[in-house]
Amino acid sequence: MSDKPLTLYGETFHSRLLIGSALYPSPSIMQSAVKASGAEIITLSLRRQGPGQEAGAAIWQAIKETGCKLLPNTAGCRTGKEAINLAEMSRELFQTEWLKLEVIGDDYSLQPDPFGLLEAASELITRGFKVLPYCTEDLILCQRLRDVGCEVLMPWGAPIGTGLGLLNPYHLRMLRERLPDLPLIVDAGIGAPSQAMEAMEMGFDAVLLNTAIAKADNPVLMAEVFRNAVAGGRHAYLAGLMLPQQTASPSTPTIGMPFWHQHKSNNSQ
Repeated sequence: MSDKPLTLYGETFHSRLLIGSALYPSPSIMQSAVKASGAEIITLSLRRQGPGQEAGAAIWQAIKETGCKLLPNTAGCRTGKEAINLAEMSRELFQTEWLKLEVIGDDYSLQPDPFGLLEAASELITRGFKVLPYCTEDLILCQRLRDVGCEVLMPWGAPIGTGLGLLNPYHLRMLRERLPDLPLIVDAGIGAPSQAMEAMEMGFDAVLLNTAIAKADNPVLMAEVFRNAVAGGRHAYLAGLMLPQQTASPSTPTIGMPFWHQHKSNNSQ
């Protein structure tokens, strides 16, 4: 089935699965899982790994060897100012203007702070960053992020690392309907391939996940399964899902008499 490639900030990608680089049992397993996933974009955190940190040298080298486009994130930031400072450090160290922007407002749920997020996104856009904000599925927040210049949004499905899936499908569908031309990537909370497929069936452009693959018993196999699920969900969306209805509808038409009844009527004449 023909499909246009995923386009983010003017760059095209064939994979619609983005993958994280943390929590794997080893750098080599991470590399194998990334390859199996088919992902072309990989996220990493300056706070956990960087070229200048000896402890993170092995994972940093493994990430570079994947050949994926780097998407540094501002994980752990609690204020817009903190996120802006970390973003500038990431740009200098990783030599990229791409940024997954995270500004966390609640330590328990890791829910994004909408005010700090919008403040940081607005400033970083003016500084030339290509911002992919991690946000909730709140329509107004997403509209404001779009208005300040974010060309991609990354609403959560559920809190980070929970694996609970799409907790608010109503608002996610509304977000997709109201922002039809803006790339939307479901980020966080996906725990099973079926959940990733559901997001893609809704018409979301891609899925970003980490824990569901990294913490699987077999991360490499799970990465391959997610790759197929994302592709399957995209194809289902393109094919056009049937609309749900409240009443039963027979799959076999009931108009006219059955063949055996017609044959019996003809013999009696």
